[in-house]
Amino acid sequence: MSDLHSRLTTLLQHFVGNGLPGCACMVTKDGKTIYENYLGFADIDKELPITDETIYRIFSMTKVVTCTAALMLYERGLFLLNDPLEEYLPEFKNQRVFEKQENGNYIERPTANKILVKDLFTMTSGITYPGDANETERMTAKAMSNIDQRVRQGEAIDVQTISKMIASIPLAFEPGSQWHYGLSHDVLGAFIEVLSGKTFGQFLKDEIFDPLQMEDTFFKVPENKQHRISNVYIRNEQGKLVSAKEADEAFQIDFPYENGGAGLFSTLRDYNRFAQMLANGGQLHGVQIIGRKTIELMSQNHLTLENSNNYNWDYLKGYGYGLGVRVMENPSLGGINSSIGEFGWSGMLGTWVLIDPKEKLSAVYMQQMYPNLEAYHQPRLRSVIYGTI
Repeated sequence: MSDLHSRLTTLLQHFVGNGLPGCACMVTKDGKTIYENYLGFADIDKELPITDETIYRIFSMTKVVTCTAALMLYERGLFLLNDPLEEYLPEFKNQRVFEKQENGNYIERPTANKILVKDLFTMTSGITYPGDANETERMTAKAMSNIDQRVRQGEAIDVQTISKMIASIPLAFEPGSQWHYGLSHDVLGAFIEVLSGKTFGQFLKDEIFDPLQMEDTFFKVPENKQHRISNVYIRNEQGKLVSAKEADEAFQIDFPYENGGAGLFSTLRDYNRFAQMLANGGQLHGVQIIGRKTIELMSQNHLTLENSNNYNWDYLKGYGYGLGVRVMENPSLGGINSSIGEFGWSGMLGTWVLIDPKEKLSAVYMQQMYPNLEAYHQPRLRSVIYGTI
């Protein structure tokens, strides 16, 4: 594996030399760590290096944890993927959808289809993120702004409150008819609470983090560990790195609820334990977290020709979308040297995970910068890793 060490280190040095503040990467195969390295700074001004103790905001890599947790409850017979969501979260009964008229105005009408539980996993629910592309996004933006105001006034907000807020907004499209990235996995957090009888965070701690000895993974970082959180850096229009503390509070976000779509903090080694578990058939060091066949279900494409049109991010060519993860389907389409069935996801600040059960291979990459350059960094990491194993 000497080629892996030299090639991957050279690539990471290139990333840092190209303006990235710092990064870290870990690769595990057949239960053994074959690469681990830390480059650059967690805090440039203080010259604090990135180390194995650095804590990162993993944003949407939280989604893989959330979907795994929900599938653990699936394995216990507590729900089926094709069940209507309203059977578990009654706020989603009598759902309505926006329909755009020829004059550009929107009307509301009852949905023809019910949201199924699997629609939350596959982002085909009609639920969106806040934005301005359609009426659902605009209403979601207003609702989330209202949540922020309530938090600032001292109100405690939980994931059940968020779920009810999301359910009150008409959908952007008929459930099951399109893929649209959004707050679906936040609703999965409320779903997990209802089925497990525990808070979402407590379920993750009891069922995943503690068994895997993930001692530095949290929704709320304890005060005695907050000094280990990496700074977030934004590259401004002049190309200069600016700390997000000064430039944009959005990247210092402290979510007011246990956010199943984006809320976790973790370290490289912690998240690697989670990834290694999935690559190893659901178990790590004798602890079984989830079944091998359930991972196979998670890591196959669940989109159809009819509902996959919006799943068109250029750097994910060749990938389908499974139960909350990208899934390699067509290596030739994407020019990719990984295995069919390789899966994972990434986070807004450039964090990335790759999981390959066929090779018993996992890779985790951490950085904290926006724009995140994911379309440049992540395919190159994958090419080097698969070219040397």
